Amino acid sequence: MSAIKPDPFGNVLKVWRKQRRMSQLDLASEAAISTRHLSFLETGRARPSRDMVLHLSECLDVPLRERNAMLIAGGFAPIYAEHDLGTDQSAAIRAAVDRILVAHEPYPALAMDRHWNMVAANRIVPPLIGGVDPEFLRPPVNILRLSLHPNGLAPRVVNYVEWRDHLLDRLRRQIAVTADVKLRGLYDEVSRYRAPENADEPGAADGAGDLSGLVVPLVLQSDAGELRFVSTTTVFGTPVEVTLSELAIETLLPADTQTAAILRGLAADLR
Repeated sequence: MSAIKPDPFGNVLKVWRKQRRMSQLDLASEAAISTRHLSFLETGRARPSRDMVLHLSECLDVPLRERNAMLIAGGFAPIYAEHDLGTDQSAAIRAAVDRILVAHEPYPALAMDRHWNMVAANRIVPPLIGGVDPEFLRPPVNILRLSLHPNGLAPRVVNYVEWRDHLLDRLRRQIAVTADVKLRGLYDEVSRYRAPENADEPGAADGAGDLSGLVVPLVLQSDAGELRFVSTTTVFGTPVEVTLSELAIETLLPADTQTAAILRGLAADLR
């Protein structure tokens, strides 16, 4: 059986150029090369050097995983390592992530991969997501499915429509950056979920406290009362490893004093 050949470099380059909505002139100017040379690269009349592949991928802001694919298409070995978080090689990455998550307590924080699968969480997260259909808590726990499915957290989200639209907008922007086919499939799936019967009208919840009108809050019903959160997303600044470049730390910060007090009490109960 013959091996599957990678797409020619020119095809890959052209796809990413169009993904970034750049003309040949735009990219040539950004890369400080002639449009003639760029055209030759895209049509296969010229072969790129390894440095040129890396230079063009940098100009196009191609994610590290796809930069490896571009190198392979150009006939070169990939240079960005990738380690599963469960392996010994990733122990340092996992330890760093765990320290960040613990440091956010008593506020809930979790780490997720490029497909929104939870890979780690601090102690505050499990009590907040408990009680949903066990299907959504089986690893890998997908944050989008858990948050938006009517058998997940959706019935507890007071401002469901507003929060759903916020998450779908984030997902659309992520797809535009990564061109990830699996993310497109995830978007198609979660965007078709029916809203829970108690779903609000858009803008119905004044949930962000003093930050109302500035950010989209998450307003969540819990056994301890209504929790109002503002979410933040943190990524590692200068990663050169694929797994680390795709990790995001999602933190829910209290939007009012009541939520902050409830979370402090929850953390105290978990000691």
